[in-house]
Amino acid sequence: MQKYARVTASLITDLLRRRSRQSSRLLSSTHILDHPSSSSSSSLMSSSSTHPLSVATINDKVLKCEYAVRGEIVTLAQKLQEELSAKPGLHPFDEILYCNIGNPQSLGQQPITFFREVLALCDHPAILDRSETQGLFSTDAIARAWQILDQIPGRATGAYSHSQGIKGLRDTIAAGIEERDGYPADPNDIFLTDGASPAVHMMMQLLIRSEGDGILCPIPQYPLYSASIALHGGTLVPYYLDEATGWGLETSELKKQLEAAKSKGINVRALVVINPGNPTGQVLAEDNQRQIVEFCKQEGLVLLADEVYQENIYVPDKKFHSFKKISRSMGYGNEDIALVSFQSVSKGYYGECGKRGGYMEVTGFSPEIREQIYKVASVNLCSNISGQILASLVMNPPKVTFVSFCDSIWHVLHLFYSLAWERTELGIWENGIRFIYFSPFRHT
Repeated sequence: MQKYARVTASLITDLLRRRSRQSSRLLSSTHILDHPSSSSSSSLMSSSSTHPLSVATINDKVLKCEYAVRGEIVTLAQKLQEELSAKPGLHPFDEILYCNIGNPQSLGQQPITFFREVLALCDHPAILDRSETQGLFSTDAIARAWQILDQIPGRATGAYSHSQGIKGLRDTIAAGIEERDGYPADPNDIFLTDGASPAVHMMMQLLIRSEGDGILCPIPQYPLYSASIALHGGTLVPYYLDEATGWGLETSELKKQLEAAKSKGINVRALVVINPGNPTGQVLAEDNQRQIVEFCKQEGLVLLADEVYQENIYVPDKKFHSFKKISRSMGYGNEDIALVSFQSVSKGYYGECGKRGGYMEVTGFSPEIREQIYKVASVNLCSNISGQILASLVMNPPKVTFVSFCDSIWHVLHLFYSLAWERTELGIWENGIRFIYFSPFRHT
């Protein structure tokens, strides 16, 4: 652990040293209320340059977009890793531990066997008819693969699908949502995407018309939101979570920031809520969620519910409730509140980050707006088929009667308790590093 502490300290020290030497670099960031905008980029490149592109001539929104998850510290870490490979012993450490993003399979986590068996059979359906396949794959994985292949055009995972995703897979996901929430879900409300990130970008593209449009976002937040708001030319309107109450979300804070934005001429269009929290890990109480739904209804805001960590709850007294379930339990339907819920196969216990699977459930929008969302989705033709299949498997995993159930449930339990233990260990380690504090385990 001391070795990793030295790595962290070295990275931060080296980064600060480099930044001090680069006083002329562009200090661009997302346009955030009460923060000065970056200086003009026109001085960064001589007008005599003959190249068709320069930092001064590219889209200013790209310059303002910053994504810390893959930003300067990570770039520096990669450089140091190359130096260690070329010259072992060059630095006072011999390994770099990447904690910038959740990427469990890169650290040795094994995928769920049932998921991978189904994917393998769908990718190479010719082996389904071979006798040896029965001995290599579980019978329920074979049955699920046949079921899925019957829904795919040409029974080929290399084929394009409907722009919202394969209808049969959307049926499966809608059924999974209905089973989870206890309220009906419509497969036509499901848009399958390459992870949740493209879905977030799609909604920002829909909502933001100019810098005068604002999106309420939590601070601390996952940098996807600040980056996407900047990229689409909007204004991030921050609301602050209260660390003293376990990173609680107070509607009084939402109202305060909304009024402050309005006083500056910002038209706030949506509220982003990350539940369970990222990076804070808090799980919202049902009463708190009801207050948020009521706030959005009264203020006419679109509720953007980032629910990708719904499986990552490690204490028995906390339980995930989707905002769709909460709004329906309050008696609100599509005509009452506009809600977009995001889910991803990259998180949870599955951690299938590289497969790029996810979806958004879009409710409370008029048919005319739905047509526009579909049009934007159609520009990308469709999301990748393997990711679509995985999204359906996540929402319909092996049941108790399945042959694969015992193997899958033990695998899931092992991963679940391993993640909980590792979170505790990481907290102990990080609390031993100066200037880094890890919130108590009770928050998740």
